[in-house]
Amino acid sequence: MTQFSLMHQRRFLPFFLTQFLGAFNDNVYKNALVVLMTFQAARYTELSAGVLVNLAAGLFILPFFLFSATAGQLADKFEKSHLMRLIKLAEIGIMALAATAFALESLPLMLTTLFLMGAQSSLFGPVKYAILPQHLAETELVGGNALVESGTFIAILIGTIAGGVMIALPGGTVWVSVAVLVLAVAGYFASRGIPLAPAADAGLRMNWNPLTQTWRTIGFTRSNRTVFLSVLGISWFWFYGALFLSQFPGYAKDVLGGDEYAVTLLLAVFSVGIGAGSLLCEKLSGKHVEIGLVPFGSIGLSLFALDLWWASPAAGAMGEGLAIGAVLSQAIAWRVLFDLLMIGLFGGFFIVPLYALIQSRSAPSHRSRIIAGNNILNALFMVVAAGLGAALLAAGVSIAQLFLMTAILNGFVALYIYTLVPEFLLRFIVWVLVHTVYRLKVTGDEQIPEDGPAVIVANHVSFVDALVIMAASRRPIRFVMDHHIFRWPILSFVFRTSRAIPIAPAKEDPAMMEKAFDTVAEALAAGELVGLFPEGRITDTGEMKPFRPGIKRIIERSPVPVVPMALRGLWGSTFSRKDGPALRKPFRRGLFNRIALVVGAPVAPDALRVDALQNTVAALRGDQK
Repeated sequence: MTQFSLMHQRRFLPFFLTQFLGAFNDNVYKNALVVLMTFQAARYTELSAGVLVNLAAGLFILPFFLFSATAGQLADKFEKSHLMRLIKLAEIGIMALAATAFALESLPLMLTTLFLMGAQSSLFGPVKYAILPQHLAETELVGGNALVESGTFIAILIGTIAGGVMIALPGGTVWVSVAVLVLAVAGYFASRGIPLAPAADAGLRMNWNPLTQTWRTIGFTRSNRTVFLSVLGISWFWFYGALFLSQFPGYAKDVLGGDEYAVTLLLAVFSVGIGAGSLLCEKLSGKHVEIGLVPFGSIGLSLFALDLWWASPAAGAMGEGLAIGAVLSQAIAWRVLFDLLMIGLFGGFFIVPLYALIQSRSAPSHRSRIIAGNNILNALFMVVAAGLGAALLAAGVSIAQLFLMTAILNGFVALYIYTLVPEFLLRFIVWVLVHTVYRLKVTGDEQIPEDGPAVIVANHVSFVDALVIMAASRRPIRFVMDHHIFRWPILSFVFRTSRAIPIAPAKEDPAMMEKAFDTVAEALAAGELVGLFPEGRITDTGEMKPFRPGIKRIIERSPVPVVPMALRGLWGSTFSRKDGPALRKPFRRGLFNRIALVVGAPVAPDALRVDALQNTVAALRGDQK
């Protein structure tokens, strides 16, 4: 079943349509207003277009500071589908005010409407992301988030185009006014189909003080270190994106020499990229929350931003007020558009797993408040981005140079985050392995317990067996590994980061062996998964060696289920010992070798027999070594 099957189900489709129409509506109005201020500012004020655009961005973001903490409490305290309908009713009133502002040609009222739109979005955000884990299974979270993110950016794309096109028509403000009202009403009717989502903490006492509650809300996000650093990663993405998006009007006008439609084109290409990257996430992650995609995304964000700087012509070099066809007739414009498309694509790889990680690892009773804390920090980073962008441009930095600085800064921030949480890099290495050297097919992974302790056992074919199994498991696994393997540079990083347990034979280091068994018992008592290769060594014939009695000793001390697994197809690959030492003939089978992992039913601790366990693993492996 693919992620698109969710689009046929009531537990997802009405919510998706509600979010889609809301994002569509926001961007029809916002882009119409930005284009109006960029090209017709003199009709309304003596302020420059650049100042107005940055003022508008600030007014839209300000409510996230003021109302997100309260929104998080409301989303945890009350039933979410009813809350969504109330928020959508408020949208209808706000859009009626927008129509009035256009009719009166009142810039203050237009900006007030923008502030109220930000307030409505700040209320909707925590409900939006907190409702998904209530209606979707863990294996559907990545696909559901991917659809939401891609749908949101497609809505941004269509809304951006529609807003830009309509405002440029004769009587454009009338067209925009009618559109935003119709979309708001449609969004409300879509919200009526959202199924019930019970309150996470109905007894919560509301704190209406925005200052103290904001501080407490940020404290909730800090309660889980990985979740908090994921929030910082998302906030960084919005900092990065805000710096880029806020420069599009100036870049289109001054660097590409285009008219109003060139701004829309840049936003459209960027949105298509994020939508495509988001949809690809489920395919690349195997339906689980795969944080290994996050470093992959950050690499692309820097590389293509660097190329965008390199490709950008000098301001004014391409002309002025060019029609879209004239802009596209120049080869350099296509390179710019490709870079923007790829920045969006890798942005999707970066942000979707982080949102899914926050949803899956946050305590359900505090999930909405954690997401509200995420929104507060997102807004803070975006405000800093807007201020930094305005300051650097005022200091004489060109837009292209601003892109260069963002690319370099992104690299440093990524390295810092991955240093603090090596799990991201660990999963990236594992993900690269099973998407370059190998093509992994997993069968029976639902047999791995979703929580609680268990011992994983498998046949031992190559030096990367543990990495392949880690790639297939949605839970971290602590493998018991021969201490010699910790000398290998990359494997040492992987196994130390995954808190692997080093072991040595009794005749070599009896103290290390006893410590390993103690550590295994402690890990199982803590509810963790422990991985073991009972053969004790990598095969040099392709055939399984006899299982050693260590597994029996572990289960006698810690009676937990044993999950048998079998690796298929690794014999003869680069990291196996076929025809001599591993790596003697790198890539002797080329890239994308097809391998498989088959998981069997857990064996109860009181039914464990070592010989029967070996027979089970051998049967799962079959004839494929």
